[in-house]
Amino acid sequence: MDFILQPWPWYVAGPIIALSMYLMFFFGKKLGVSSNLETICAMGGAGKVVDFFKFDWRKNKWNLIFVLGLILGGFISNQWLTVNDTIALNPQTINDLSEIGIYNAGSSYLPDEIFSTDTMLTLKGFLILISAGVLVGFGSRYAGGCTSGHGIIGLSSFSIESFIAVGGFFIGGLFMTWVILPYLF
Repeated sequence: MDFILQPWPWYVAGPIIALSMYLMFFFGKKLGVSSNLETICAMGGAGKVVDFFKFDWRKNKWNLIFVLGLILGGFISNQWLTVNDTIALNPQTINDLSEIGIYNAGSSYLPDEIFSTDTMLTLKGFLILISAGVLVGFGSRYAGGCTSGHGIIGLSSFSIESFIAVGGFFIGGLFMTWVILPYLF
């Protein structure tokens, strides 16, 4: 039971991901979270407004099962497979985060200064949430897929476009962490 409550090592998780990717390729499916959003938008009638969403979403019903699995898996992991909420962080990281206003770094996986309901219901928190959603949505559409699609599917199929996109994700993440994030707090 202790093995289940700890992060799985790469030599267990990696082959499971590889097997999943093989099965997806075998059955002619592509994995990616942004394709699920397209299916949900098409299902909700967005095709009446935007031609991009005019397709038979019923052919992608399995995407909805994938989204349900993400939600259910996150819930199960949070409720029963997490030993505790504290995480071991480098003392320098804790110091750096406290300098930008995150004072309880390491005491939980999701700092209250960013992820609490109270924070998200402020004007600043709401604007950050909306801006982030628009940027992620635009970015995944512009890049032809999301981080999971490019990072797992694209790289495993040796796609040069995915290699470039994943490099852009890392550069964007570093830019956000070191340049933009300190000014948001």
